[in-house]
Amino acid sequence: MTDSKIPEIMTELRKDIVRVPKPIKKASGIVIFGKKIRSIIFTTDIAIIRNTDADAVIAVYPFTPHPAITKGIIEAADIPVFSGVAGGLTQGPRSAYMGMFAEAQGSIGVVVNGPTPVETIQAIYDVVDIPVVATVTSKYSKIEEKLSAGVDIINISAGKDTVETVKYFRERYPELPIIATGGPDDETIEATIAAGANAITYTPPSNGVLFSRKMEKYREMEYKEDQEE
Repeated sequence: MTDSKIPEIMTELRKDIVRVPKPIKKASGIVIFGKKIRSIIFTTDIAIIRNTDADAVIAVYPFTPHPAITKGIIEAADIPVFSGVAGGLTQGPRSAYMGMFAEAQGSIGVVVNGPTPVETIQAIYDVVDIPVVATVTSKYSKIEEKLSAGVDIINISAGKDTVETVKYFRERYPELPIIATGGPDDETIEATIAAGANAITYTPPSNGVLFSRKMEKYREMEYKEDQEE
């Protein structure tokens, strides 16, 4: 069945969901526990998480991972959640405990940031039964030891060099599941997929930007109504 013939159910109240760019559908996807994931929205805003057509959410943030945040996001989400559990500051036993908590709450995977030591990755891997995702920021990132320690998926976020970095690791690891940032437009998303990414992360407009757009619509509606009077 083609996309044009796939039935879609939508209500008037939910029609303004945050839709991910259409080219992401060209990605092969990664099947995790029977669920195929192509599009992953990058946000911790539960209002956006609750109103998107993305296949999953990657919930990482620039603070120490905290159980209350993980719990709140997973409870609000109606899509699978990849939860951040380790990074440059949060390491060792705390990260392992965070991984256990994330799994117990229903996370489909746990994410460790680039600076996470191999020992911490091993500690997380030893106690969870969900995929460990490691963020990669450059083609110079050393991932061999991390893969050996238990990393199942890499998440490439290399800015303007993302396409080149995806291609670099795909050539060296043909079977490795790769998530990557899609960049600013459809063209860069397609280039990232062509380079070898299996799934794409999408950063949505902020809540403030979305609200601004809606308020502009409301003002236009009020103007039209005033003109008709």
